[in-house]
Amino acid sequence: MKKFFIAFCFCIVSLSYAQQAEYVDFKRADALLNIMVDSSKVKGKVSYHLDILKSVDSIFLDAVNMSFNNVEIRVGETNAEAKQLNYTYHNQKIYFAYQFKKNSSYIISLDYVVKPKQALYFLQRENEPQVWTQGQGKYTSHWFPSLDDVNDKMIFNLSAIKDSEYNFIANGIKTDDILLPNGQEKVSYTMQKPISSYLLAFVYGRYHKKTETSNSGVSLEYYFYPEDSLKVEPTYRYSKKMFDFLEEEIGFAYPWQIYKQVPVHDFLYAGMENTSVTIFSDAFMVDAIGFNDKNYVNVNAHELAHQWFGDLVTASSGEHHWLQEGFATYYALLAEREVFGEDYFNFKLLQSIIELSRQDLSGNGTSLLDPKSSSLTFYQRGAWVLHALRSAVGDEVFKKAVKNYLKKYQFASVDTSNFIAEVENLYGQSLSYFVSFWIKNKAFPYEEAFAILKQQSSFINEYAMVDCEAKTSKCAEYLKYYVSDEAKIKVISQMPSLVTSQVFKNSLKVRQAISEYVTKIPEAIKTDYESLLNDKSYVTIENALYNLWVNFPLERSKYLSKTRHIEGFSDKNVRMLWIVLNLNTPYYEADNKQELFDELVRYTDQKYNADVRIKAFNYLALIQSCNEKCLSNLEIAKSHHNWRLVKFAKEFSKKLEKE
Repeated sequence: MKKFFIAFCFCIVSLSYAQQAEYVDFKRADALLNIMVDSSKVKGKVSYHLDILKSVDSIFLDAVNMSFNNVEIRVGETNAEAKQLNYTYHNQKIYFAYQFKKNSSYIISLDYVVKPKQALYFLQRENEPQVWTQGQGKYTSHWFPSLDDVNDKMIFNLSAIKDSEYNFIANGIKTDDILLPNGQEKVSYTMQKPISSYLLAFVYGRYHKKTETSNSGVSLEYYFYPEDSLKVEPTYRYSKKMFDFLEEEIGFAYPWQIYKQVPVHDFLYAGMENTSVTIFSDAFMVDAIGFNDKNYVNVNAHELAHQWFGDLVTASSGEHHWLQEGFATYYALLAEREVFGEDYFNFKLLQSIIELSRQDLSGNGTSLLDPKSSSLTFYQRGAWVLHALRSAVGDEVFKKAVKNYLKKYQFASVDTSNFIAEVENLYGQSLSYFVSFWIKNKAFPYEEAFAILKQQSSFINEYAMVDCEAKTSKCAEYLKYYVSDEAKIKVISQMPSLVTSQVFKNSLKVRQAISEYVTKIPEAIKTDYESLLNDKSYVTIENALYNLWVNFPLERSKYLSKTRHIEGFSDKNVRMLWIVLNLNTPYYEADNKQELFDELVRYTDQKYNADVRIKAFNYLALIQSCNEKCLSNLEIAKSHHNWRLVKFAKEFSKKLEKE
């Protein structure tokens, strides 16, 4: 037995994902999960259906910090006799020892228990449990025995035992919702097509749901917290419009059975494109006013585009990551163009040029094929490559090439050459120079990109012409007469002293720019400036409140009284500023200042999301009042799952120690 174990270990150490794929094809995984909220554990029963391509005596699954029992194997059909299966657990993998025969099918079943350290997060939100996943490339094996290889795709069917008052939302179509004798429920979801394991996902929590149907008949489900019913319309605004647009623009039908979107507390990123069930940060749940400043539209479109680019067709390695993020960024911009117009689209592309050129000037520019490239490179440069390519080969060739690319490589993995080859086949010319110039070069060709924009957009030409840093004679006239809002904002940012009462009659965006750049308020525009406190923009209100409070000390009570009931975004931007200003207005006694201070400290507590806590810590530092409770919450923040909060807490602690 000892001799066998040594030989087995040698085999498992040398076996790679690619090598295993030559021997075995994992077809489907059926799982029943028990989400143990109280202990932050998962108990699961999983059955893997697989075909053997070549005879082999061992295969493996990734399984981080898991314990197993009832490991069995069936030959052929589900009702075949189950036999105990020998296994070894080594280096976060479970290895199954068996004489697997070529052209045979097997079912491997096992029970497992795990307390994940990442990829599955157990939280409390408003004193209720919420659990959600974030596989991010290769980490699903922290909560589900699987394969950490994007190139190995299979069908996943998840079921769960849950308390009846909570939802379990997972990939695919819900097929069962059965009430059990103990009062719990069994919920089941099934998929029809294979996906990479990092796209396997679920959310457990309390939600309500609104449903629409796309023009092609796909069910669109929008989840929300029970108390957020008034935020549903502004948050999910344009969802159906963008879904219908992308299906038509891409020319390839949405490849999954259903599309769900679920907000979660303290998410690690803006959103994640899990197949058929996007998870996104609940910070994007906004009311009608918040929509004007910080809405979900771009993230919504980006994660939706990933359902084709990333989920259906997956980049084979990090070197080709732009095939996911660049495509999703570009098609999200196209969807936003459908909603907000051509000028919006071109201005976003211009902003990308500026950001990418700054990155190059700082020495951080890289080739698009460098797996260590920045997000800016993968996302924005990737999008620009597609726009430049479309401009070069024409709409017809580009759109047909994308459709052919998706059709040919659906449910498979790709590299950059696969996509370029599809374009070349239709274009009839080599694109090797284009690839070298736009994709492989370390430097982003910002001059060429800007030339493309100027050729395509009179709006961009006008915006470039308006430059008060270069010539100031016409700048006052620009604010009086018709130029775009973006051009007027540019003037205000460069010469805020030109703002007069007349300028306040412009749009919400221009008025917001006034609140941002006009920080020294002349008496002549004081009344106009005060009107900014009435705008349907939490950014404008926050800026205007602070600037008015600073500029007119004798009227601070008036400004505080007017804004006392405004919360702002989910990060309470207006409310926290209001508290700090109130605490620093001694003669304003309309509120109990100790209670206000306690409220500010309370926002550092772990029940609030990372954005709220960071803002509260910063304000307490500003007024030099991080008390014992604040310091205690700061220590707790250092072990949070959100890397941004952890980084902030550690740096903030060092700053306090120095002071």
